[in-house]
Amino acid sequence: MSKLNYDDPAIEETWCSDQRKIVADYLRSQNVTHGRIGEWPAWHIAPCVSIWAIESLARPESIGWWVICGDLPTDYISSVAVNPPQHPRKAMRIIAQKWLEAVNAWKDGREAENLMIGDAGSQ
Repeated sequence: MSKLNYDDPAIEETWCSDQRKIVADYLRSQNVTHGRIGEWPAWHIAPCVSIWAIESLARPESIGWWVICGDLPTDYISSVAVNPPQHPRKAMRIIAQKWLEAVNAWKDGREAENLMIGDAGSQ
């Protein structure tokens, strides 16, 4: 089995398109109302991770949500959690902090606060 060359623009394009579909499906499963999903990730390293800016319905042309997906759990945060100006690096930091808080809670035998695993409908 040959490895894909993600430096090839066509392969990178396909990977990003697949990730965009995952983002759309994930937001739908979480019952997140949103505007447009960017055509291209705000930041990515194919095939490992992508960060997507999601338009706010309340404030069109503004980022309302950030989504992370790739070869890791898909997750999202509100842009309110990110100090302006909005940037994918800041969003990634907030998501990583959220995950670290969950890990620390689990290590202490506690439930992680404000964390849901699985589809919104399955909780």
